[in-house]
Amino acid sequence: MSEDLDQLTTEIAELARERGTVIAAAESLTSGAISSAFGRGEQASEWFAGGVVAYAERVKRDVLGVTAASVLTAQCARELATGAARLLGADVAVAVTGVGGPDPEEGLPPGTVYAAVSAGDDVTEAVWRFDGDPSAVVEQTVRAALELVRSTIA
Repeated sequence: MSEDLDQLTTEIAELARERGTVIAAAESLTSGAISSAFGRGEQASEWFAGGVVAYAERVKRDVLGVTAASVLTAQCARELATGAARLLGADVAVAVTGVGGPDPEEGLPPGTVYAAVSAGDDVTEAVWRFDGDPSAVVEQTVRAALELVRSTIA
């Protein structure tokens, strides 16, 4: 994990512990990388409930309750986040879905990422467009998702 991701995770851990906030993740595109970052955080067992890697569409729908027509949408990200919060009993849940590449999907260019953070009744959404190969897109998505979580709980 890079130094800036370590710093982000440290900040999230401190904020979550100070506020008594439990965090969860639902990941498609990043396939567990966000959860892995959280799990390396200081005293993660106190504030990180866990994550669901919902790579397969049926997992998104059957486990997390996604109803969006396409799993490559902002609606899907919102439903992943709220589903993870409900399933894992978290105060805050982050979710990401999108097109890692190298090819376009559903008319969306590679690097198109939809994210959402559920915090109680509020859901914050983001749409990003990252450049690079699939691993670069995942790395940029993890960083952006952690920044979104940090800003939500700050």
